[in-house]
Amino acid sequence: MSILVDTSVWVSYFRSGENYKKLDFLIDENLIAINDLIVAELVPFLKVRNQRKIIKLLLNIKKLDLSINWSEIIDYQFKCLKNGLNGIGIPDLIIAQNAKQNNCAIYSLDNHYWLIKESLNLQIFK
Repeated sequence: MSILVDTSVWVSYFRSGENYKKLDFLIDENLIAINDLIVAELVPFLKVRNQRKIIKLLLNIKKLDLSINWSEIIDYQFKCLKNGLNGIGIPDLIIAQNAKQNNCAIYSLDNHYWLIKESLNLQIFK
C-alpha cells in the first residue's frame, strides 16, 4: 500500500523539518506516492528557492496516475456542502479521489481531510 503525501506535509518538511520522522519512515519503507497535482503545487515553490536537487528527487517518487472523474468530484463537493463543510477546495477533492482510486491513505497536515473522512470514505495516515 502507498501513502499519498499531500503538499502540506512536504511544505512543512522543506520549511522547518517538522514531521520528518514520519516522512523519513515512509521514504525508507518506500511507501510514499505523489501525483501531478501535488508536483504542480510544490515545484514552483522549489524553483523560486533554486532547489534543483529536491525537485529531481520529487520527480523520482512513485507518481499515481491522475484520472479526474468530474461527476464524482461534483458529488464529493455536494456531500461536503450538505455536511456544512464549505471550505473544501477542488484540489483537495481531486487528491481525495486520486487516493481512493489507488487504494491509498492520505498523509496531510490539513485537518479538512479528517472532516471529510467519513462522508467520502477516505483512509487517513496518522
